[in-house]
Amino acid sequence: MLSRIVITGVGLASPNGNNLAEFRTNLLAGVAGVERIDMRYLAPVLAGMCHYDPLRYQKKKELRVGTRAGSISIYCAREALADSGVNFDAMPKDRVGIYIGTTEHGTVETENEIFAISKFNYDVKFWSHYHNPRTVANNPAGEASLHLGVTGPAYCIGAACAAGNLGLIHAAQMLRLGEVDFAICGGVSESTQSFGIFAGFKSQGALATHEDPKKASRPFDRARNGIVVSEGGCLYTLERLDDALARGARIYAEIAGYCVNSDATDYVLPNPVRQTECVRRAIAHAGFAPRDMHIVNTHATATPLGDIQECEALRAVFGEGCPETHINNTKSYIGHAMGAAGALELAGNLPSFTDLVVHPTINVDNLDPACALPGLVLNQPKKVARVDVILNNSFGMLGINSALIVKRFVP
Repeated sequence: MLSRIVITGVGLASPNGNNLAEFRTNLLAGVAGVERIDMRYLAPVLAGMCHYDPLRYQKKKELRVGTRAGSISIYCAREALADSGVNFDAMPKDRVGIYIGTTEHGTVETENEIFAISKFNYDVKFWSHYHNPRTVANNPAGEASLHLGVTGPAYCIGAACAAGNLGLIHAAQMLRLGEVDFAICGGVSESTQSFGIFAGFKSQGALATHEDPKKASRPFDRARNGIVVSEGGCLYTLERLDDALARGARIYAEIAGYCVNSDATDYVLPNPVRQTECVRRAIAHAGFAPRDMHIVNTHATATPLGDIQECEALRAVFGEGCPETHINNTKSYIGHAMGAAGALELAGNLPSFTDLVVHPTINVDNLDPACALPGLVLNQPKKVARVDVILNNSFGMLGINSALIVKRFVP
């Protein structure tokens, strides 16, 4: 029999909260975290920025040497460990795994360093000798490993904007295989520091604009016009159930099922048929039926076509016979946190197991009929009779899809 895997700690940094309680309060209060920032070579852009205290766990020198993604990882890992109540100092560090999902990594540092040496006629003697460790794909997990003294496996999972879910899925698999006894996992992103990310979306006509930054991210609304690029992170502690019970841990939820598949269709445009298959397979893997899903958190990024494609997929799964299924979206508050998106969006819904409230999608002033879904919760929180199962969708470029299901823990 497969080991049961449970979530015992949550640490996060988001554009509208730096811990789960603050994040959840702002989701229920309709508080968005989008602002206008300066970006070199571009006019001011809209972004979701984190305002956590990086010096809470690191020294200034460490911040100069490391990366923004590494700093977010360290902050979130430390917060998750504290939240879990585990005696981490006494834990064998070779039995701890760190699995962090990321979209891109290294673009920020490379852009900044090229800009810096341009002031010195590109003389490479001014190039940082920390460039290579800053830009390798395993950097965020590696920085967390160095900081925590973890000698078990510590690496990143590149899965575009599905990466946050993949961090948890991979950790659950490693725990079940017995490769580790304790996992720190989830997703991080430093995208708001990169000119290339903003320029890329702008060149596609997919970068959100709005006179009011708080209303810029508006999935499902007729007036949606693109993505708000955001940064952030959310890391969890995962354990086998027997280990969590043995130490008297508080349990947020149990990993119930998941699926990862690929469109094999297009670099950017999603394939609703493959998304439908992903969601259906995750539900089947968890041993449920569509009607058993009480909250479905959508990936919708507020691009005109992408939202419609996902809604088409969801309509195919939840269109009929699912009266207790409630559908929401978190990007309307914080924008698209890329590799951190799935992990943050799951965290925002976890408290629903306790308070039986579904946070809404905000900024929907005029619902696009093509995005109308049964059970869609808009603009105001909704009190419901029960929340026992949550499905979290995260999809990414190059056609990677993920669906992660967690359930209320029942001994």
